[in-house]
Amino acid sequence: MFHTLRLPLLSLAVLALFTACSKGGSPAGTKVKQPFSGSAYESNNRFFRGTGQGVSAKQNIARSKADLEAKNQLAAQVGTNIRAVTDQYLGQTENAGAADVADKFQTLVREVMSTELADLRKIGEETYHNPETQAYTVYVAYEIRKAAMFRFMKKQARTNAKVSEQELKVMDEILDQQIKAAEAEGE
Repeated sequence: MFHTLRLPLLSLAVLALFTACSKGGSPAGTKVKQPFSGSAYESNNRFFRGTGQGVSAKQNIARSKADLEAKNQLAAQVGTNIRAVTDQYLGQTENAGAADVADKFQTLVREVMSTELADLRKIGEETYHNPETQAYTVYVAYEIRKAAMFRFMKKQARTNAKVSEQELKVMDEILDQQIKAAEAEGE
């Protein structure tokens, strides 16, 4: 008797599973395709890339929010990249002042990021208006050529009075390596 009851229950469970799947439902919900997603909008060996989304009742505020989010992404990527490079430098060198150089280098990068992003290019912008909520949603995508960013950092290091000649020489070496690597990917 128990076996004859188990088969219909198992059949009902399988049917319920197929019904849920056939409705396009996923436990996580419906997949949303946003503008500027995919590998063409992700950072790679030649470019830092960032995307942002802003929502507001006012279109200009939505655009400002999207710009800020995308630029923050870019600044975080540049900062993370430089931290990795300076950590690698610290690991490879036995120079007594290596930690000071790395510290000043990262401080310089933060100063550059807080003032301007070199060679920043907008590679896309889309605006949507929802008539029901009267809200604007703006999506933006930016990119920076890594080589151009590193060249800009070299110029900034040269104008920084807090950087000694020896520290400047080390920073130049580090940045030259990064420029060479970024440009090698483009060939």
